[in-house]
Amino acid sequence: MCLNQTQNHFIQEYLIFRDLYLQILLELEKPHEVSTCQSCQTAEGNFRCATCSGNHVWCCRCIIKAHQFLPFHKVQEWTGKCYEDKSLAELGFVWHMGHGGQCCPFSDDPQAWEDMDANDDFVPEETTDATAPLATTLTIVHSTGVFLHRIVWCSCPGSSHSQHLHLLKAGLFPASTTRPRTAFTFEVLDLFLIDALECKTSASSFFEKLRRMTNNSFPDKVPNRYRELMRVSRLWRDLMSRKWFGFGHDTEKDLGKGDLALFCPACPQPGINLPTEWRDNWLISKTYVVDGNFTAQHMIMKQPLLDVSLSDGLGYMVTNQEYQTHLSLAVESKERSSCSNHRAVNAANINRSNLRATGVGATACAWHGCFVPHSIIDFQKGERQMNMDYSICQAMNYHSMGIDSSLIIYDVGCQWSINFLQRVADSQGHMSIPNKMKVVAAVGKFHLSAHKLACFARYSLNFIQGAGQIDGEILETLWAPFNKISPTARSMSQAHRQEVLDDHMRDSNWKKLTGIVKTLLRKYKHALKGLEETKAPFDELTHSLDCGKILMWESDEKKAMNERGENLDIYQLQINKAPTMAEIRLKLTESENADTGKPGTVSWLIGGINLEDSQFCGADNDGNDWEVLDEEILEDVEEEILAEEMGIWMPSSVPLIEASSLGLGDLQSEELALRIGQANDCLENLRMALGHKAIIYRQHFRSADSTWAGTRSKQEARHCQIKIDKYVRSYQRARSAMERLGMEEDTFRNMYQEILPAELSVNKEVTEENRFGQGSDKLTWFWRVNNISDNNTWMNECKGEVSSVVCHLKLT
Repeated sequence: MCLNQTQNHFIQEYLIFRDLYLQILLELEKPHEVSTCQSCQTAEGNFRCATCSGNHVWCCRCIIKAHQFLPFHKVQEWTGKCYEDKSLAELGFVWHMGHGGQCCPFSDDPQAWEDMDANDDFVPEETTDATAPLATTLTIVHSTGVFLHRIVWCSCPGSSHSQHLHLLKAGLFPASTTRPRTAFTFEVLDLFLIDALECKTSASSFFEKLRRMTNNSFPDKVPNRYRELMRVSRLWRDLMSRKWFGFGHDTEKDLGKGDLALFCPACPQPGINLPTEWRDNWLISKTYVVDGNFTAQHMIMKQPLLDVSLSDGLGYMVTNQEYQTHLSLAVESKERSSCSNHRAVNAANINRSNLRATGVGATACAWHGCFVPHSIIDFQKGERQMNMDYSICQAMNYHSMGIDSSLIIYDVGCQWSINFLQRVADSQGHMSIPNKMKVVAAVGKFHLSAHKLACFARYSLNFIQGAGQIDGEILETLWAPFNKISPTARSMSQAHRQEVLDDHMRDSNWKKLTGIVKTLLRKYKHALKGLEETKAPFDELTHSLDCGKILMWESDEKKAMNERGENLDIYQLQINKAPTMAEIRLKLTESENADTGKPGTVSWLIGGINLEDSQFCGADNDGNDWEVLDEEILEDVEEEILAEEMGIWMPSSVPLIEASSLGLGDLQSEELALRIGQANDCLENLRMALGHKAIIYRQHFRSADSTWAGTRSKQEARHCQIKIDKYVRSYQRARSAMERLGMEEDTFRNMYQEILPAELSVNKEVTEENRFGQGSDKLTWFWRVNNISDNNTWMNECKGEVSSVVCHLKLT
């Protein structure tokens, strides 16, 4: 038997037995061979239970007795043609409350449930005790369907007002406390909460499923208890939360902010998961990621004053009254953005009249993606600073006593951080941060690519000590499942929506908590592998650098880490461009008359190089190849050499050994300088062309909304590719000439390598320096160097930049 069987293999095996399976299913529909009741052995056994295991047949009295404590089993009666569904209540089953299912000792007829005539319609009889309740019909919702049962209440003195408590002790949650007529089993309430958390099932869909499970042919005949399910599920969720967090054992203890919420077990929390001596350790810091979600909207309530909250501020959503007070006193900043126009800033102008909240803002731990308790806020007009400030301050004050550093990763961290501390100071005590806590702002790697280039060094996670290998975008992954419940929660009451959001965030954190060991182990192994892969290249690069340069860079880096701000600009790529061919020509021409060389040689060499380009590239014919000549014309010039195929005799055509004897040494030196400029020009143009091609694909081709636009973009990309091929051919000719002219071997091998076809893929390292996903990139050689041979300072600067970037990307 093959161990690697696919789903199709199992389906093929099923096809062999399909007819047999179908025959067995039909046999299960026929009556039992023994028609006598298996319990009393006297009456005719016309009843069976579809829920019980095995083949059993009972008479009416015996099946009721067998199911005295199994009220939610589904029984069926043989009609002579088929089995028909029957309820236990129709057969005469009565459920006694208050004494574990047994009759109340104060009842006049303790064996009333056994003496019921299964064939008579049930009419509840009044007891002699005037205080004893009548038998009532109760709708009970279970995980297998909706059941109607006749309930006889306890007749004990003083129990007339305890019906809801009797139901609760029987494992049934009453829909009301005065005269309950509907109850839900604990099992169905647990099932609904899990279904809502895992499958994002709404209460309406869940109850419709139960109605169809009860009567799939006519579900409308099943009592609709959707509204009761909505109400009771809220109460059950509240009770379970208080029970799980230990407040059932200490009912006198007052619950504080976030006491019904789970948080990250791995993030540092003094007094919870830190050792006694943990201070003065730079690794102990808070790392938060902040983001908004405009899908989680909430409609304006018709009667908000009637709303009753069960856990306001006890979970992840902030206390409503305190938050509203803060909003009423806060003044939104109108300062103009100094960076790119981002959606989070522009969204502040969104105002929809039918919405109470246009979305939610959240703060979570950036390492593991756990929502911070009592930090989730509602937006009123988009993502404003007054909203996010409150969320961030609440998060920073949660279990952080003594921690003196917080990293806040925010999409618009460059703008948010400018006056954050001033806004906290002006909040009249409604916002605060822990004493002596240093706040460092950063921008997530995905969003950083939309910022101006100046933000790259100052707000990149690559240049923050202790940030490690995080992308700062983990909240985006949490919003994906969260958005599935937003349409359902949109029209709920404010308190109900708050409880639902709290529940789903608690469940998200619970999943993180149960999987934290495997997650940390996987990340630890990945970090060790990354360290092993990068240590050797980093050491090799370090050994190739000047020790004085390294000490200077380390000093600059230390200052940048401590003072940040403009000091981080040292990580901006600051290089001098390699000299172009025009610059070299000008330099040679100026010194031409002063040298002993023949005047006009530079122009002559330039002309030869241009002729070569014209031969191979068609004299800039916009990508059109040379036209093939007519055969008749070719016959006439068969013995002639076409101009485009004629060799151009340059000084590099003469072997280096013979050039000195022929007096061509100076000409070869001049050509070598010009060839270097030609190669530099080609590499620069090649980088620009590859960048242009990337822009075409990213901005035009992929976003084309019509066939015309797509065709136009393809043509642009094709023309761009023609230019790329042109620059590569020109570079290869210049490189061949440089090799023949005796260029220094080390410079030739390292700075002017051969360009391979695989290296011409579009790379965004230069066109998008602040893009997402740099941590694992490997650059092609012509992106890393700028090809200048007479200026070692530039090469050291380039190596220094690479050294710093590699250090921060791989070892922080």
